[in-house]
Amino acid sequence: MDTITPSLEILENAVRRVFRIDDVTLGTPKQSFLVRYHGMLYLDSEIAYDQLTVMLRPHNVTPLFRVEDGRQTILLVKGPPQPKPFNPRTNLIMFILTVISVWVTGGFLAIGENDPTDLMSILVIILTRGWQFALSMIAILGAHEMGHYWMGRHHKVDVTLPYFIPLPYPLSPFGTMGAFINMRGIPRNRKILLDIGVAGPLLGLLVAIPILVLGLYLSPVQTLPSQAETDACVEELKENPNAECALSSLEGNSLLYLGLKYLVKGELLPAPVSYGNRTPASYWVQYILTSHPIPFGGRDINIHPVAWAGWAGLLVTAFNLIPAGMLDGGHVLYVLIGSRKARKVLPVILIALGILGIVWTGWWLWLALIFFLGRTHAEPLDQITQLDNRRKLLAVVLLIVFILVFVPVPLMSLR
Repeated sequence: MDTITPSLEILENAVRRVFRIDDVTLGTPKQSFLVRYHGMLYLDSEIAYDQLTVMLRPHNVTPLFRVEDGRQTILLVKGPPQPKPFNPRTNLIMFILTVISVWVTGGFLAIGENDPTDLMSILVIILTRGWQFALSMIAILGAHEMGHYWMGRHHKVDVTLPYFIPLPYPLSPFGTMGAFINMRGIPRNRKILLDIGVAGPLLGLLVAIPILVLGLYLSPVQTLPSQAETDACVEELKENPNAECALSSLEGNSLLYLGLKYLVKGELLPAPVSYGNRTPASYWVQYILTSHPIPFGGRDINIHPVAWAGWAGLLVTAFNLIPAGMLDGGHVLYVLIGSRKARKVLPVILIALGILGIVWTGWWLWLALIFFLGRTHAEPLDQITQLDNRRKLLAVVLLIVFILVFVPVPLMSLR
């Protein structure tokens, strides 16, 4: 005990410089903390945390600021273990493989109806046309992840370079499963966690939207096949799976995507032959939510590979902004309403995904992932410091962006 007491005295003296101590609890071997103090901060919580961190660093002790039963609390824990150095070669190799994968995918997307389909011709098309989609896709994904990376480095949080994930065509219609960074350090407070969380989606959108607008400009408007033509193709494929006819599919609409198509093409697309006895407003509400009724014989864009990359950028942003767990949207929700309330929102999100799975079964996979992985949040070291008004507004803006880019039915087959 004599060898421990001086250490505890030193720790307590450091805490008393920023904190009025009301009571002290020593941690046990089964608990994760060394000492717990209840009381009240003398200083602004951000300033107090930085000062206490500096005082405790020589002792390899880290302070955690918490609120327990309405009382300000400081927990002292053993210093976090130093993360192992990561090898950027892995990032470079995965990046190169992803570039190749999306380039090949872009080449297949660029093959037209009148292009030759022999092997040599396909290779030439891939080499000469695949770069447009590849450049667009890598730019969008790279901007998103580098937004996280740069903001993490700005706040001195240990983050890795982006890991790009190749997934060759036709396993993925984009040639990739996206990219991610590994946040190996713990953000000091909610402000920093929000800054890192929102930087990715915002920078990704700043790149994706101009690319999408350019791609839409390059995408001609065409007439969709009629229901009779589609039914005939279905029957032909049943009899001969190698038949030349192909079933068309439509990419899903978000409010932002629908608006950008209107901005570039001057009409809401895909436009039906007629609205029947519906009002245009009721038709579009139903169509955005369910992708029905199918606009057989109507008009839609023949999506250019660059537009396809831009649309994928909006889709990736929507997935990342789902307000749950360790997703970017989960970070935003956590810093805005706190961990306890965020956990109460989780069942609502799961129910909503279950209902959406009726119109697109892919949401059931997301439901399962969030059910098992969406219960934890990236909790900062200092949970006493609250968001300032500017960041609260930014968090609300990101939730609005989520509504604008969310695609209830990402892909729909015309059959």
